[in-house]
Amino acid sequence: MLSDLQVKIAKPTDRPYRLYDSGGLYLQIHPNGSKYWRLKYRFGNKEKLLALGVYPVVGLKLARNKTMTAKRSLDEGVDPGAQKQEQKEAARKEIENTFEVVARAWHSHHRNRWADNTANNNIHRLETDVFPVIGQLAVDKLTVQDVLLPIREVEARGANELARRTLGLCSQVFRYAIVQGIVSQNPIAHIKPIDALKPAKKGHFAAIESKELPALVKAIRDNKVRLYTTTQLALELMLLTFVRTSELIQAEWDEFDLEKKVWLIPASRMKMRRDHIVPLSIRAVEILVELKSLSGPRKFVFQHFSNPRKHMSNNTILKALERLGYKGQMTGHGFRALAMSTIKEELGYRHEVIDRQLAHAHRNKVDAAYDRAQFLTERVKMMQEWASYIYEIASS
Repeated sequence: MLSDLQVKIAKPTDRPYRLYDSGGLYLQIHPNGSKYWRLKYRFGNKEKLLALGVYPVVGLKLARNKTMTAKRSLDEGVDPGAQKQEQKEAARKEIENTFEVVARAWHSHHRNRWADNTANNNIHRLETDVFPVIGQLAVDKLTVQDVLLPIREVEARGANELARRTLGLCSQVFRYAIVQGIVSQNPIAHIKPIDALKPAKKGHFAAIESKELPALVKAIRDNKVRLYTTTQLALELMLLTFVRTSELIQAEWDEFDLEKKVWLIPASRMKMRRDHIVPLSIRAVEILVELKSLSGPRKFVFQHFSNPRKHMSNNTILKALERLGYKGQMTGHGFRALAMSTIKEELGYRHEVIDRQLAHAHRNKVDAAYDRAQFLTERVKMMQEWASYIYEIASS
């Protein structure tokens, strides 16, 4: 048997050689001076070698302990070499399949199904709240309590609805991991927000009532608070078209055909991932002509005030409404609710026509076919009547 001193003073020669201990354990010394522990054993009538480490990181005592562990595996009918490879593979998978790695793969897999805003929001929520807490943990080792830890941190800062949505995103990541064969089950599959989180207060986007519309129109047109002209026109165009705030502020000039009085919002910018046609009233076209004279040959209709390469900030619309005196009473999204209720009540249009102009999802294929066949003509008429109605009540 070897001694610590023999192992320590063993010198390299021109050719590799071995110093044997016992039970198949030996130290191999290479010409460059490196020393490797090896275990020779038999399994299934075949002679095999097991690497036990490099001296002096692995000393004689530790090499013997590793040998005993390997012998116990052999007594149990397990090949220690194959067992070591399985452990290495498991460790590799644990490193490669952290929650963050799998979540980014899930996001990339579904990226083309989402509108840009949805895709960006999904990954931003995970990057901000989830990855810092469990992103580096192996996805197949995560427990219910592990996943709920970042979710409850979101809830603790008062963002109840965001906590619920983030929990849903995490569940989607696990479903993707199951399909990819990375995990066998979703630990939060049966966890409902009501079981894990405090009840969230339900609410809606702030919106004024139809009877308050004349005052709002006058406030926008009079502009006594001296909003920038582009901001004032953005509010007016949003009132006329009632598109989503993101759809308005990200609008690009090549989406408009002012001669045909049509705005075609591409599917990539739409929540439902379908092209959306917005018929333009005469006043809407006038606004766009004025905006074009203000912006010049730029990409965005509503460009950022300090960075021409970017579009107007979402916060600009909200702040403008606050300056007009509508803080807590009206939001950009509120224009949609206001238009829907007023057009139905005052102009008498059917729900289906208004719903399609809002770019809501169809309930079934029959609805979609009917939309293509007849709704556009009615929407063209409705949008002009809506514009006329707005300015009639504002002038009365």
